[in-house]
Order: sequence, then structure tokens, then C-alpha cells
Amino acid sequence: MPHQIARKRLNRTQGPRRALLRSLATSFFKHEKIETTTTKAKEISKVVERLITQARRGDLHSRRLVAEYLLEPAVTKKLVDQIGPAMKDRTGGYTRIMKTRVRPGDAAELSILELVR
Repeated sequence: MPHQIARKRLNRTQGPRRALLRSLATSFFKHEKIETTTTKAKEISKVVERLITQARRGDLHSRRLVAEYLLEPAVTKKLVDQIGPAMKDRTGGYTRIMKTRVRPGDAAELSILELVR
């Protein structure tokens, strides 16, 4: 019986799951909104909140930590230079999940994850 599991496995092993989360986080910061399944949206929301909190600090160390996780340098620059300072006055809750529809092919519940401004 597994106890104290912090995250969902998303039907993947550790490597592909980490790659999926990194890719979704990069796309989220690039477009500031993504549509994905509700389960993936809830998981990526945890990652994104932590990255925004790091980016709010704005120093070199936090910039390198964010750059280590995201896949594109331009997205890292956007996060640290634009999104992070815009969230300085918020104490958390940077994202919003809105359920949108059910995907016809496999009846998966889809949601939009977007940045709260």
C-alpha cells in the first residue's frame, strides 16, 4: 500500500513523466494558457506555481534554477523578466483551472490552465 504519494503518475515512468511536465510548463509560459486533461492541468499547476515563485525573486540563482527546468531560453527570459515581476504583489494562486469539455475520442475531461493577472 503506497503512502504519502505527492504526485500522480500519469501512466508514465519517471523519465517520460518529467519530460511531459517540462514540455507542458514551457508551453504554458510561452502561450500563458494551455488546454489539456484535467489531471495533467492539476499536476502542471503545482510545477508552474513553484517556478513562478522562483522567478519572482529575480536573482541569478533563481534564474538558473528556472532555466534548468524549462526547455527554451526565450521562455525563461519571459518568465523571469515579465511574468515574475507582474506577480510580485500576489502571495500565491498564480494559475486558474477551468473545465471546458469532454474530448470525443476517449471521453477525457479537458481543462484550460491559464495565468491569473
